[in-house]
Amino acid sequence: MDYLAGLNPQQRAAVENTEGPVMIVAGAGSGKTRVITYRVAHLIQKGIDPFNILVLTFTNKASKEMRERIEKVVGSEAKSIWMGTFHSVFAKILRVEAERIGYPSNFTIYDTDDCKSLIRTILKEMQLDDKLYAANIVYNRISSAKNNLVSAAEYINNPTILAEDISNKRPELGRIYKAYWDRCYKAGAMDFDDLLFKTNILLRDNPDIVNKYQHKFKYIMVDEYQDTNHSQYTIVKKLAAAHENICVVGDDAQSIYAFRGANIQNILNVERDYPDLKVYKLEQNYRSTQNIVEVANSIIANNKNQLEKNVFSSNEKGDKIKISRAFTDNEEGKLVAEAIVQERSGNGLNYTDFAILYRTNAQSRAMEEALRKLNVPYKIYGGLSFYQRKEIKDLIAYFRLTFNPADEEALKRIINYPRRGLGDTTLDKVSVAANEHGITMWQVICAPHQYLGGRIPNQLNDFAMMIKAFAAESTKLDAYETALYIAQHSGILKDLHSDDSVEGRARYENIQELLAGIKEFAEREDIEDRSLAIFMQDVALLTNDDKDKDKDADTVSLMTIHSAKGLEFKNVFVVGLEENLFPSQMSVNSRADLEEERRLFYVAITRAEKKLTLTYATSRYRWGTLTSCEPSRFINEINPSYLELDALKQAKPSYSSGGFDTERKSWSQQRELPQRPTTQQTAFKPKPTTSILPKAHVPTAGFTPNAAHEFQMGMEVEHEKFGFGKIVQLEGKLPDVKATVFFQGLGNKQLLLKFAKLRIVK
Repeated sequence: MDYLAGLNPQQRAAVENTEGPVMIVAGAGSGKTRVITYRVAHLIQKGIDPFNILVLTFTNKASKEMRERIEKVVGSEAKSIWMGTFHSVFAKILRVEAERIGYPSNFTIYDTDDCKSLIRTILKEMQLDDKLYAANIVYNRISSAKNNLVSAAEYINNPTILAEDISNKRPELGRIYKAYWDRCYKAGAMDFDDLLFKTNILLRDNPDIVNKYQHKFKYIMVDEYQDTNHSQYTIVKKLAAAHENICVVGDDAQSIYAFRGANIQNILNVERDYPDLKVYKLEQNYRSTQNIVEVANSIIANNKNQLEKNVFSSNEKGDKIKISRAFTDNEEGKLVAEAIVQERSGNGLNYTDFAILYRTNAQSRAMEEALRKLNVPYKIYGGLSFYQRKEIKDLIAYFRLTFNPADEEALKRIINYPRRGLGDTTLDKVSVAANEHGITMWQVICAPHQYLGGRIPNQLNDFAMMIKAFAAESTKLDAYETALYIAQHSGILKDLHSDDSVEGRARYENIQELLAGIKEFAEREDIEDRSLAIFMQDVALLTNDDKDKDKDADTVSLMTIHSAKGLEFKNVFVVGLEENLFPSQMSVNSRADLEEERRLFYVAITRAEKKLTLTYATSRYRWGTLTSCEPSRFINEINPSYLELDALKQAKPSYSSGGFDTERKSWSQQRELPQRPTTQQTAFKPKPTTSILPKAHVPTAGFTPNAAHEFQMGMEVEHEKFGFGKIVQLEGKLPDVKATVFFQGLGNKQLLLKFAKLRIVK
């Protein structure tokens, strides 16, 4: 029992009390991972079969780290624990039970690109305006519906939903959703949201399956419970119903993902769900200095909607938190870069000890320029993943089609790559024939003379024979041998090898790197199934935190605060602490939104171990126009006794801190899984039938529009007539780029940027 000796009394109590419902409120830096891993190890030491333990995390990285720690305590038995992300665990269950919901066990998992490609195909077939029904907007609407357990049939039969879509001038969304639902089903494919939605359906419609997994998972632990959405909540609640040996771990103060469906009420209402709940609070922060912890506490105390806790640190008091004011965002970057160089050389630190955190990706520009001028190496997190590169997606599409020929997105991607004379005209004919006969495109390709009139390209037969040969070889070869065979015989390796450009060589090397990764996977001894199909599932389920990170390079880390969650650095700079940037302009009119922004600031502060610097600019330089800025309200919320105030003038900002709405209500708060499609159900909260028109907008003094090439997704902008808004979609090529801009009180507007007269706010 030596592993219990290093725990503090609260941690130990949380580890040892394994029976019944438990909530562990884990403050930032409080040893949460240690408690979870030791709690699981303790269960196994008590004689619980690891096959009866389910641990759900939000990243593969987290589950890998936990499993390794558990293995150090209990040995190889740790390999038998059901541990992983929600999506990976329930994808595994769906592979076993797929036929119960009408899916093949080898179903494909569509990534976001696949989903949007399918949506664009449906829009083209329905002859709908792809500007009004932008793929990104449609995808997000479908994703929100699924996360709230609203099926396509329920969507189109719900008058409230229909009224909402009509008011947004997108009355065909339901029909698109239904077509998308049907096409995924026909292709034997599920998107990310389906992995949870279909699990809910599986459990809803099959009492014997529910009973099977309720008694299999006698002990359930859920990490980062504050980040769960409604779909995840219902699965966990149902699986835990038999034994109620459920332990949820999280921190409501770090709930920052409402924009992607997370519902903070899940953690705030645990006691309502489990009246016999035992609560353990991990309040000692082992990561940060006392000053940093106290600053974080003083900030989060301003939130009304939270669980009571008192986070403290027994570490050194530490430096006071420095606030630096710059006159422009470029000067802000210069101040930060110079501070990093000075701090690194003066204290013998590495570049990896430093992180620059910002609210929006656009803020990285000034930081990058300043770091480059001082030759400071840096890495931006959140860039293009290795598995999102074209050549990698192309080869994986061949793998997908080999194991699931019904996968039409994979088929469309590679039927003419490398070029084999099967262009868009042929593909359109195949698609039309498939739709007319209610079959898959693959079935048409395998019998072209039966379904296609006129002259049939011989290349169709050659393509079908090639894919069938890949499938046959896959039954005889291991994952690596299969992958290499497909890479060679598809023509991809030859095509890339013949490209002598720098880019071509890089793409060829990327394919070699992928094959090396598959070889390593095929030689692993810690997993039973080392097939190429399982490797593809692992790739499809990688979370952003798991992808393409060079951990060995000595670089300063630049990232959004959302990307920084779960990380820690000795020195942290939080930049852009300005009103309408942080908190965001889109978040200051609702208490719920403002509290989420404050939690985001709390997360940023608590990434720092030793030193924290907050910076802001009094103006942001925008292509010849200086926009005046004022310090964020969050700065004024910090207890000044913890601050180094030399650079800060205590001028009171002009914003008002009152007048917020009551708690935001939305369709995301629907609580129960719908039983069957019915016109009686109301999945969405109805919008008011009347509204007050906004006052005419008065442009900012000195209003000067920006050029079309300067705009990026996510930027906040000002229009002379419509007022302030945010760019949610950009489409087309210069000079004819069209933007979808969301304006407060007006909804989305489609604007041609070369005529729109928009000014970049930030």
